[in-house]
Amino acid sequence: MSHAENGSSKNQNSESRSRYETPALSELQRLVWSRGGSDNHVDQVWPNLYLGDAWAARSKAILQSLGITHILNAADGPYNINTGARYYRDLPIEYYGVQAFDDNSFDISVFFQDAANFIHNALKATGGKVFVHCAMGLSRSATLVLAYLMIHENLTLVEALKSVDSNRGICPNTGFLIQLRALDIRLNNEKRGALAL
Repeated sequence: MSHAENGSSKNQNSESRSRYETPALSELQRLVWSRGGSDNHVDQVWPNLYLGDAWAARSKAILQSLGITHILNAADGPYNINTGARYYRDLPIEYYGVQAFDDNSFDISVFFQDAANFIHNALKATGGKVFVHCAMGLSRSATLVLAYLMIHENLTLVEALKSVDSNRGICPNTGFLIQLRALDIRLNNEKRGALAL
């Protein structure tokens, strides 16, 4: 591709971005329900970013075989997947826990920025590989991975959903989808404001 072609495709991309509208909740649910990806215990959903369940989180052999350096537990705490940093103390793993509940009324959005920053910094580290999990690897952990892709990789919610779902079937609950939709609208408005400058 020549520089001119590359430049024009970038312009088209930013033009289509400026026309992007966050879909209605029903449309987002349709995207989620048309599950495409696998249902393994763990799947790579972005370069060096893995999404999975509690079984994989408790399997030190799997974590070592994947070369995981960082773990984000989206179901941390005594009433959830209570692994914690001590569980991994014999492994070279940095641990970050979020006490989220897979409930439509739970406000997971308060964790979006910190969780996204943890993933981002881990992936920037030399040899960094991140495993994000909850109980099933479908709702809480998937929601935080989607937020990361939107905040740090500049994907729209639709792009993030399609990207992750092509590698792992995910199903954020309705409340989480509403919160991701609000994030998408805010980020989209910020991008439009930056383009207008």
